[in-house]
Amino acid sequence: MSSGQKTATVFITVICALLLVIAGLSLQWPVWAWPTAAAVLIFSSALAFWLDSRRPAPGTWEYPAHPDLPIPPVERWERTVAGVALPSSVPDYDFLFSATIRWRPLNATVDAPRVNAGGLAVDAVLARARAVTARQNPHHSTLAQHQLDGALGTMEPDVTDRVEAMAENVTLQLSDADRERLTKLSTVRKDEDVWEHERNYERSKRTYLGNEVLKDTGSAVVWWMAKHDDRIEKTVDLIGPLAQLSSAANNQEVPELFRHLVARPDAPGEPVNGESVNGSTAPHGAYFSSFTAPDRQPFRDGERGPEEPDVPTVLGSFMDDAGLARDEYVRALFARRIADCLAAEGCEEAASAIRRRFDSPGTAGDECAEDSVEEAPGEAGGAGYGTSEDG
Repeated sequence: MSSGQKTATVFITVICALLLVIAGLSLQWPVWAWPTAAAVLIFSSALAFWLDSRRPAPGTWEYPAHPDLPIPPVERWERTVAGVALPSSVPDYDFLFSATIRWRPLNATVDAPRVNAGGLAVDAVLARARAVTARQNPHHSTLAQHQLDGALGTMEPDVTDRVEAMAENVTLQLSDADRERLTKLSTVRKDEDVWEHERNYERSKRTYLGNEVLKDTGSAVVWWMAKHDDRIEKTVDLIGPLAQLSSAANNQEVPELFRHLVARPDAPGEPVNGESVNGSTAPHGAYFSSFTAPDRQPFRDGERGPEEPDVPTVLGSFMDDAGLARDEYVRALFARRIADCLAAEGCEEAASAIRRRFDSPGTAGDECAEDSVEEAPGEAGGAGYGTSEDG
């Protein structure tokens, strides 16, 4: 008997004695009842001490008298499978399944035939796994593995009701070759989607330019003003070039209303507001002279004014504002169309300048700029200004 148990027994005895005294005083027991109550209390306490002493100490065990018998070995009903091909949602791309399959036999009738319980358990687990993987995309093998681990984590009977089976340590993966193929296919599909979106974007740009911006001269002028609403005088000077660009984009001649603003290729001189300085029309290479201010003054012989933008430069600026600056090949294709239209109108000089600039980006533009600088003002058939006498 421990000291704690002894203390508890004494404490209970004292409480019981106090209760008896209180009860005797309250009920006014006779004199003979007091010794009787004391004797009962003492006997109860002694009995409690005796019973506690008979209990075994904590942690002690009573061993049976018979000798130890051998413990039978525990039968482990499990089997490991590895590298089993299971179908996915994509033909010819199979998952490789590995797991530890556990089972337990179910009660069978006396006349039931003997079965291979392990084979039944493996077949039942593979059938359940196949039903899950057949709906999974091979790109998501890790996600399919977690779903399969949960689906096979419960003991369930097979179709013959002879065993219950489950799977542990489930792994699901693709072969290295299939994984590499899927990565390449995914990259190709992504690149193809990007390329298709870029083509659609370019088609939309061309449709917008052809059907809205360059539909006619008025649409081109309004479009230019919407982008440069603070440059009204510049817009007025660009009516001629915009008329020619819109006509070239639609494979049409320049409307009669705007022909006086466009240079003709069969006469020398530079047009100013539809007429050349010396009274004749200028060659086509000078028809963009309207980019200068209308109040400009001619220069004396041997003097040069500020460089005027040539045809390729203006066309490049137009394509930049139209949003064709991202793709060099789209710019070249658009410039070739403009050059072909100009050549069909007899403007071979401007068409050649455009081809030199945009067929060889980065080099032709420098050559065109050098040609325009080297050209002397006032020469016959040139695009320079007239002399001071012409003014």
